[in-house]
Amino acid sequence: MSNPSIMPPIEIEDASPEVRAIYEDIMQTRGTDWINNFWKVLAHDPALLKRTWDTLRATMAPGALDPLVKEMIYIAVSATNGCEYCTYSHTASARAKGMSDTQFMELLAVVGMANETNRLVNGLRPAVDEPFKRQAG
Repeated sequence: MSNPSIMPPIEIEDASPEVRAIYEDIMQTRGTDWINNFWKVLAHDPALLKRTWDTLRATMAPGALDPLVKEMIYIAVSATNGCEYCTYSHTASARAKGMSDTQFMELLAVVGMANETNRLVNGLRPAVDEPFKRQAG
């Protein structure tokens, strides 16, 4: 059983013309005929909806990183932050872009390992090695 939204979703038929235009852009950009609940609850603040959509669309567009890689990074961050909604949403998107079960499991193994070693390093506080600083800079 999923948790109910704190804010009720605004369906397209109930949306203001401003929100409806953003919904149409989302559907056209994504090649879909529906709006997911994240956008529907953001629609209570049309400026926030527009700003978030514009920034997400630009960030997730093809660039130096392949769109599948971007989705996989989004999954990693979402899983680490415990965002169930974003984990489901971006896993669905990554699968649509070709992510296999094997890639998904390997991604989660890397996420788990990174979280474990990050916590060990945060607790132990070893000095950062100079070669790492030079190579990273």
